[in-house]
Amino acid sequence: MGVLRYHNEDFSFDDRLLAHMQVVISTKLRRGENFFLTWALPADAGSGRHALWVDNGVPIHITYSGSRPPSLNREWIEHLILTSAGGAVHLNDDPPPTSVE
Repeated sequence: MGVLRYHNEDFSFDDRLLAHMQVVISTKLRRGENFFLTWALPADAGSGRHALWVDNGVPIHITYSGSRPPSLNREWIEHLILTSAGGAVHLNDDPPPTSVE
């Protein structure tokens, strides 16, 4: 499990999810698009949801637990970016592949 540190708070995520988050967050911030980053909490963490307002004014630090970069799913990245038009990036599992490679 890696860690997203945002505004002096730590949030644990799987390294593969963090790698996708890094691409999505950096893409949106480069475009000047502030947004909410939201995700559901698992039952063992009390359920509920988190929502963070992400903008260029708050430092973001991502720490990966593994030494190798995980493979990226381009469709997942595009899905996260395209569905964020309403002002929020909702973290979810990999979408199923829509094309055969």
